[in-house]
Amino acid sequence: MKKNTRRKPTAASAQECSSGGLVLRAGEILLIKAENLEGHVVWTFPKGHLEKGETAEMAALREVEEETGWRCVLSQTLGTTRYGFVRNGTPVKKTVRWFLMEPIEKAGQSDPDEVIDCRWYPLSEARSLLTYPLDRKIMERLPHGKKRKGKNNDE
Repeated sequence: MKKNTRRKPTAASAQECSSGGLVLRAGEILLIKAENLEGHVVWTFPKGHLEKGETAEMAALREVEEETGWRCVLSQTLGTTRYGFVRNGTPVKKTVRWFLMEPIEKAGQSDPDEVIDCRWYPLSEARSLLTYPLDRKIMERLPHGKKRKGKNNDE
């Protein structure tokens, strides 16, 4: 059984807010391959921090375009995830707001400093590629997501 390591933020911990997008087109979803803080290569959804003066929606659209090269429009809010990690010895409590998006046009390339690869995958394959359980959970919030969940997809 997993030990609950959640703690209330202290003066020595940091709070971060990010936004990201699940970009869908014709039964496919856009994933990025990146290196996490521990140096592991992961498949995940594009997301990033809010810059000063940005709304969560603005940040999500900007981050998706920066990390994937795709300019998108928002379709709906998918909800929020929260998790913690340690960066340079400091605990960080992160909140991410997620949005469903539709691609408008390929406006550039993915950021080579942040993204190793960016690809469209069929929804039926994407869930098994995702590294993080919270990414799989947010994917369940896609329209008709409950219909795709089966005994082989349960967490």
